[in-house]
Amino acid sequence: METLTPNSSSPTTTSNSRIFGVNLTPLRVFRYPLSTFLEYSGLLRVRPDNPETADSLLLDNSDVSVGNSSSNGEVSIRINDGVRSEDVDDGSVMERGSSVEGSTVGGDRDSSYQRYDIQQVARWIEQFLPFTLLLLVVFIRQHLQGFFIIIWITAFMFRSNDILRKQTALKGERKITILLGYFLVFMLNVTGIYWWNRKDDLLYPLLMVPPKVIPPFWHAIFIILVNDTMVRQAAMALKLVLLMYYKNGRGHNFRRQGQLLTLVEYMLLLYRALLPTPVWYRFFLNKDYGSLFSSLITGLYLTFKLTSVVEKVGSFFTALKALSIKDIHYGSHATPEQVNAAGDLCAICQEKMNTPILLRCKHIFCDDCVSEWFERERTCPLCRALVRPADLRSFGDGSTSLLFQLF
Repeated sequence: METLTPNSSSPTTTSNSRIFGVNLTPLRVFRYPLSTFLEYSGLLRVRPDNPETADSLLLDNSDVSVGNSSSNGEVSIRINDGVRSEDVDDGSVMERGSSVEGSTVGGDRDSSYQRYDIQQVARWIEQFLPFTLLLLVVFIRQHLQGFFIIIWITAFMFRSNDILRKQTALKGERKITILLGYFLVFMLNVTGIYWWNRKDDLLYPLLMVPPKVIPPFWHAIFIILVNDTMVRQAAMALKLVLLMYYKNGRGHNFRRQGQLLTLVEYMLLLYRALLPTPVWYRFFLNKDYGSLFSSLITGLYLTFKLTSVVEKVGSFFTALKALSIKDIHYGSHATPEQVNAAGDLCAICQEKMNTPILLRCKHIFCDDCVSEWFERERTCPLCRALVRPADLRSFGDGSTSLLFQLF
């Protein structure tokens, strides 16, 4: 009986350009970047470039050796996937071995076909990717000034938000001259942007008036982005004025400052929610699409906008109500007996109590310290018990929402 075994004398040398079985030549990376990345990361099995050879790799992981039929009719089959070798006479095949081999080959075949389909999709995307990049380059060139303005005002807004938060955290140590300088820079940036784009019909939407003419889609996006960013920049300048006013304040004044900053932010969020409405109203109310169609689309947009504005109105009035309430909503003033029992030492500032406040969890802190703490947290500094109600997010640290309001 003669048995065939897998050839173990095949060459084992690999090229320097092949890593983890992937041929990373510069030409292949340039022509097929997506499929090369998927193969290199292991998401796809390494496949040949010729699709006709796809079926030849379906049995890569199987290790089966079948012997030649001898003159006495004996056949030797060896399966190395956990199945014992057997010798079967008269050409009959062991049923157990056939079922194991069939399930293994079937699973590998389905997995290989699935991976091959993913690779074909990746190749299809790679064919359109160069043309898509060319279109993107041409689009950027056509709107080069608009892209430059959007990048500039966005970067300036992010930087301004960081400056405002740092100045708010300084409290009594901030300087009027620095705050005034930032105020002038912020307003100069707003004025310069609107002067540079004075022909782009940007000012009408600020007054909730639709543009004179129906704007193209990308011009409508540009108007909304610029107005949304510049309104936030002007609100940051207003917050700087509040910081200058409360520079020398203490205790209740700093708490009042945080409440006013929060009120300004929620008023800004309400105005920003309404800001895109005139632009999209003019864009959707286009008679070229037909009176019925344009009226239907405009009505649906105004309905969706109304549902989002109602939430902003509720948040604004909640912030306004919190400003008018003078009582402490997270505790009460502590009595001298309670302060003496607690040790007359604030756990936050480690100094003698100044206007002690008894929280609902029965811990006592200075009014200045605990009010500053609750600008960022809702729990007690000691026991972490939930003390402050989750009514509104506080913007007392001077921060501004950085998400764009496009619709």
